[in-house]
Amino acid sequence: MSRLFSNRPGDDGLPGSERRLAVLALILGTTMAVMDNSMVNLALPSIAADLEVASADAVWVTNLFQVTCAAFLLVFAAVSELVGRRRVYMGGLVLFALAALGCALSRSLEALLAFRALQGVAAAATLSIGPSLYRAIFPSRLLGSALGLSSLVVGIGYAAGPALGGSILSVASWPWLFALPAMGAVALAWRALPREPGRRGGFDGWGALLAMATLGGFFMALDGNGAELPGLETLGWLALSLATGAAFLARQRRAPYPLMALSMFEERRFTLAVSSQGLAFVGQGLAFVALSFLYQQGMGFSPLETAWLFTPWPLTIMVAGPLAGRLADRLNPSLLSSAGLVLLMVGLGSLARLEADAEVIDCLWRTALCGLGFGFFQPPNNRELMGSVPAEKSANASGVMSTTRTVGQSLGVALVGACLAAGAPVQVALWAGVIATGLSLMASLGRVSLAGEAQRARRRAAVERVQ
Repeated sequence: MSRLFSNRPGDDGLPGSERRLAVLALILGTTMAVMDNSMVNLALPSIAADLEVASADAVWVTNLFQVTCAAFLLVFAAVSELVGRRRVYMGGLVLFALAALGCALSRSLEALLAFRALQGVAAAATLSIGPSLYRAIFPSRLLGSALGLSSLVVGIGYAAGPALGGSILSVASWPWLFALPAMGAVALAWRALPREPGRRGGFDGWGALLAMATLGGFFMALDGNGAELPGLETLGWLALSLATGAAFLARQRRAPYPLMALSMFEERRFTLAVSSQGLAFVGQGLAFVALSFLYQQGMGFSPLETAWLFTPWPLTIMVAGPLAGRLADRLNPSLLSSAGLVLLMVGLGSLARLEADAEVIDCLWRTALCGLGFGFFQPPNNRELMGSVPAEKSANASGVMSTTRTVGQSLGVALVGACLAAGAPVQVALWAGVIATGLSLMASLGRVSLAGEAQRARRRAAVERVQ
């Protein structure tokens, strides 16, 4: 850990002594968003009972957060180029804290949904530029290790969220957990995050509207499928998403200050890293939902037992992520991420083959294998994704990364819903996750030689700086 705060001649980023507080501010912001995701689901029955609404209506407390967060990811990444990432990140933290307070004080579902939508907007402000801030804080030689630390934080949030959420729900409303940490993170961000001038020029307002319509329509179509809305309504949302998506791409080709620089996709390392990430998150998002049904309905475990059976996944990510990030600074990151995807494929396949009378240990080692694979995949792949674009495009790349992750996870959930709606065994969904992970592996292997060449170029540049 100490090497993350060491200094060498020619280092970019912040001096080692200034990195500690800056990364702590990022850790607090990421932890809030991740734990919110895992805790609110536990609170939905309590919310439905307290507000005297149907369970199906209470689900929108989660869905609306996801829709608004996804719709604004690219927008805030572009806004950060104009006004600076520090201001956008701090604004997101302040809004999250205020919206959490509003959630705690809400006495109707309508008010709660309004504040949850604001929380989604706030989460988009922090999540869209978090990875690019790691690149601004840490020198390039430590980028893999820094992103490995980010994976550790996410793993802790997922592992601790359900247990902590249950404890909070026994004495208070869930939003109170986030208000105080958010204000602490604001103070740290003000003190420690790097200051940077915004670029001059306009903002692609039409692109922003089209991006929000595209992503919002896409997630409404997915939520409509899960909520069994009328087919025509779901198809209408999907048609809106496709039409505005095509208009968005056309707009980006001619906009003077595009919301998403399509030139980034001319770099094959970036395009393949984005593709690999999206497909891998399809597999992970699918597995998280499919295993809930497999463990409870197929194998007879209780909800609490199911929560414990999930624990090896984030715990192994906590161990493997920092190690993989550190190795990615020294070895070919594409080889590391490809090895992780092989482990994830094997783990998902072994889970799909579980029998109804399988022992607990059979569930645990298979789940741990998946977490180990994902932990070895994500930090090296993120290093490739963020390191393959110029520093001035890092905010844009960070927005694409966050959007791809969110879309991949949601597609995975939708695949589980489609399998269950068709009456297929939930194991079919897990095999679909194996296929998605296999496609991710193909994309990862397609950039091995490119990543090796880039790594050798970085080493030559480092030697030249020292000389």
